[in-house]
Amino acid sequence: MRILFSSLGSHGHVYPILPLAIAAREQGHDVLYAVDSGFHATAEKLGFTVVDAGISIWDAFRQANELHGTASFRRDMLRQTAFDAFGSLLPRAFVNDLEPVLERDKPDLVVFEIINAGAGLAAMRAGIPAVCHGFGKMDESLVPEAMSDLFLEYVAELGITLPNGQHYGLGSPYLDVFPPSLQDVEFLSDVHRIPMRPVPFAEPGELPGWVVEHRRPLVYLTFGTAFSNAEVLRTAVAGLSGVDAEVIVATGPQVDPSALTGVPGNVHVLPWVPQADLLAHADLVAHHGGAGTTVAAMTHGLPQLVLPQGADQFRNAEIVANTGLGAQLVGEDFTADAVRETVGRLLGDTGVRAATARIAAEIAAMPHPDEVVPKLVELAG
Repeated sequence: MRILFSSLGSHGHVYPILPLAIAAREQGHDVLYAVDSGFHATAEKLGFTVVDAGISIWDAFRQANELHGTASFRRDMLRQTAFDAFGSLLPRAFVNDLEPVLERDKPDLVVFEIINAGAGLAAMRAGIPAVCHGFGKMDESLVPEAMSDLFLEYVAELGITLPNGQHYGLGSPYLDVFPPSLQDVEFLSDVHRIPMRPVPFAEPGELPGWVVEHRRPLVYLTFGTAFSNAEVLRTAVAGLSGVDAEVIVATGPQVDPSALTGVPGNVHVLPWVPQADLLAHADLVAHHGGAGTTVAAMTHGLPQLVLPQGADQFRNAEIVANTGLGAQLVGEDFTADAVRETVGRLLGDTGVRAATARIAAEIAAMPHPDEVVPKLVELAG
């Protein structure tokens, strides 16, 4: 069977969908991966046939700015440019690029991640079965109304009718990688929901030897690849420096490790780490609240301190805090002293440990991507 997978081009959108694509390829299916050029190398290394499709998120933001008369980034316009980018520009770009590809390559099934609804729309127009791959909790607050309105305007232009609600999932069968006890299952009651275990993915790489052999607790700090900046890293590092633990920091592509100077000996600053491998050795994760990192920490049963910066991160922070899986520090509450005190408490909190162990066991009981691939074959008819 030929399956086309498609996601937006960022680590947070690409990595969660890759384990299923890998499982499909390993079971002998022909896998095409449609994404912008920034992630072609990743797809090629995994043995997929690369399809150049869409535009990068950053290009979409630039185009959105131009719609409002400026090509430069303006913080006061950030919400509107995000609405334009995700609600209109990105879906249009993927539909335009994928329609001739679907006509030419004729895949039997299209699997699209939920924020890349343009790939799903292209499949619907081509009469090809489509499946939506989720990230986290699904409810009415996932997509802001202004963004949804823009998207539905485009859907109407295409002459497509969608069921009420679930606009970004397009009413397609939904691959749900979020733990059932935390999911709004009622919100998904009108769609074909397919539970699937989230499997953390990372580019291959080596961990420092001391990570495996560490004797003190190990705290991992990351703000991901899109929301990291030197200021938030310095605040978090200042707090973690005072914790009786080893701290490994991944600065990400936006921040040079040299921006963090004068750190004490228990803080180890690197530009990047293979996160999926590191989490198996960590004792706590302090992070921005990206969906991938949040669920990966749950998978490994790790307490979390969430320091949200934007997008869906505030929703994820609330989920972690409200379910006893960790804590959040938002806005003015995010200080070095608060980070130190909160991490120190979480490392010794037996109630948090019990909650994280329960959620890890729940995730481990979900069907592995290997078990889900045959369901894709059934859906393709």
